[in-house]
Amino acid sequence: MDTADLLLTLELAAVTTAVLLLLAIPLAGWIAFAHTRLRYFTEALVALPLVLPPTVIGFYLLVGLGPTTSIGRTITSILGHTLAFSFSGLVVGSILYSLPFAVQPIVAGLRSVDPAYLEAAATLGASPQRAFTRIALPLAKSSLLTAAVLTFTHTVGEFGVVLMLGGSIPGRTRTLSIALYNLVENGDFHTANTLALLLLSFSTLALLLLYALPLFRRQRA
Repeated sequence: MDTADLLLTLELAAVTTAVLLLLAIPLAGWIAFAHTRLRYFTEALVALPLVLPPTVIGFYLLVGLGPTTSIGRTITSILGHTLAFSFSGLVVGSILYSLPFAVQPIVAGLRSVDPAYLEAAATLGASPQRAFTRIALPLAKSSLLTAAVLTFTHTVGEFGVVLMLGGSIPGRTRTLSIALYNLVENGDFHTANTLALLLLSFSTLALLLLYALPLFRRQRA
């Protein structure tokens, strides 16, 4: 296993998680509390990556961000290179593919907040934005942790979108999942097994900590 692949994967997961939390919090707040039918369409659109093959997302991103489209040409003129087969492109693809893993836990957490708290805040003169940031978000903080852990671990294990959009360029786009695929393709099952066990252990440990956290909180209380 190349250390560069590990560092690249962790960097991709960290950047994707940070950006997605910034985007997911206001989006989840709107989905949870907006009184419009448009929110159902938005919620369905956010959940689309859960049922859509990742290669489909990767294909359309590869075409859409390439030099054959106006968007791709605009990005190329600004950045000096295409987003396809670059780390920046992997970040864009990871954000879209991991979007439901960030938004859905936060939506669930916000919907579990007792509306009486928000109604009391409104009665006392708090704006909807203030009630959201000062009351709803703190009460749903565990959902933020869930969203961060799921987004990070999901990004670490991405394969289809990464392969379609970034290929397998060492030090630039080759993540651990792509490295595992390459090892199997080359018949190096011993190293592939070591890498697979590493990914399995990481994902299992992250989920164990996530599900055990409420127990630790109850014991401290």
